[in-house]
Amino acid sequence: MAEISPASPPPVVSLETPLWQVRLRLWLRSVRTNLALFAENPIGLIGVAIILFYFSFIIIHPILMKTVWDPVVYNPVVGYDITIPFHPSPPTARHILGTDPLGRDVLSQLMWSTRSEFILGIVAALVTVIIATTVGSVSAYYGGLVDSVFMRVADIFIMMPYITILIVMSALFDLTLPLLALILGILGGFGGATIILKSQALTVKVRTYIEAARVAGGGNAHIISRHIVPNLLPLSFLYMMFAVNGAIASEAVLSFFGLLNVRMSWGLMIYTASYSGYLLDFSKWWLIFPASIAISSICAAFYLVGRALDEIVNPRLRKR
Repeated sequence: MAEISPASPPPVVSLETPLWQVRLRLWLRSVRTNLALFAENPIGLIGVAIILFYFSFIIIHPILMKTVWDPVVYNPVVGYDITIPFHPSPPTARHILGTDPLGRDVLSQLMWSTRSEFILGIVAALVTVIIATTVGSVSAYYGGLVDSVFMRVADIFIMMPYITILIVMSALFDLTLPLLALILGILGGFGGATIILKSQALTVKVRTYIEAARVAGGGNAHIISRHIVPNLLPLSFLYMMFAVNGAIASEAVLSFFGLLNVRMSWGLMIYTASYSGYLLDFSKWWLIFPASIAISSICAAFYLVGRALDEIVNPRLRKR
């Protein structure tokens, strides 16, 4: 009879192993599991591919400007082709996506504007997540008057028409991209995301290890920062994807109406075509479609990634 080798015992963590190493191993195992689940979702992979495609513009554009393109001709803001000044030219080998009414290269504008869109979206999303996670955790932990005040503030922010507020602010302030990112982050952070994260924090608050931490002498700040907030981070990251989506869409709307002080953006490209009278002139399609497709596809990409993350974060949708 063939001998059956005994199964190898599972790895045992030594009692002398530092606590941070144990936590790091658990975190890495969780990351690997979640990445495996994400890789099984085709819509998430499509979204990541689209995001990486546009992110490559941020890397490729400076290289082209230094090695291939003449800055005098291809500068997205002040450059123009002297052979076709102040006239929209159709796509050619020299200008793959043509030129705008001011003779500027459309492809260069499209690639250069990607940097602004990513920075705006990420900054606005970070502000939203930081505010929503903090307010949601504090509101759920303390309850009572604190919870009532924060939830009434959230109700007010939810009822606010964001675009109308931004239009009014553009008349009062010089609305730049950093200021727009901060405003969008505040509006989103105190709005619906706070209520969702507070609901999740309530489910964490009643778990036994929270009471154990309190009995062991952990203060309120310690319990919130070390036990409640870490359990909210997966859901916070999910809402970060949706916040990026909303920030890019808001910038496009404001730039289209000429209300945003920005050197170049996808929305401003459409505004330039509209201001010059080519908005409904489909014979000059290169003035509208590249920027429009970029806005639609990048927003769709972040939405798809958010939906894929929802299937990982949401216990009812997560594949076991």
